[in-house]
Amino acid sequence: MSIVLASASPRRAELLQQIGLNFKVSPSDIDESVHTNESVVDYVQRMALSKATVARQQNVPQDIIIAADTTVSIDSVILGKPEDETHCLEMLARLSGRTHMVHTAVVVSHLDYVGKALSSSEVLFRTIEASEAKNYWLTGEPKDKAGSYAIQGKGAVFVSKLSGSYSGVVGLPLYELTQLLRDTDVSIL
Repeated sequence: MSIVLASASPRRAELLQQIGLNFKVSPSDIDESVHTNESVVDYVQRMALSKATVARQQNVPQDIIIAADTTVSIDSVILGKPEDETHCLEMLARLSGRTHMVHTAVVVSHLDYVGKALSSSEVLFRTIEASEAKNYWLTGEPKDKAGSYAIQGKGAVFVSKLSGSYSGVVGLPLYELTQLLRDTDVSIL
């Protein structure tokens, strides 16, 4: 039996390493299109479950699969990864001086068990000057990040308040994950 992270995200891998888990990586390639009239929460939960389902098919039944998906939203609109600089700057301008939501769904699958949890956090950004947003884009950091920022990197300078789970905003809510892992007899401490 192995623990399998169904993600290529280095941030999720770092979080698992932080809590001392030994695991292998088996990314799941799925269609990440939003369905018509799908809520933000339904979307992120569907993505995490889809990743777990694909990983389950790619690995042995005894493996414990960990899958997650993170979505940034404001005004009930999903802000995905930026397509280009213009898109990034538009997202950062939209987030500037406002509160937004970061939802991370996590799924743990082992044999017949499928445990699901959702972490929802509120993040308040300070006002971001246009020149700061441009300079941030030039760092390369926002290019593959939902909402065009990384709270664990330089993007942290925009965050004036966080209500919720820091690890959930990074991409893997450790509290919820460890509760689900307990149901598979994996304990962290």
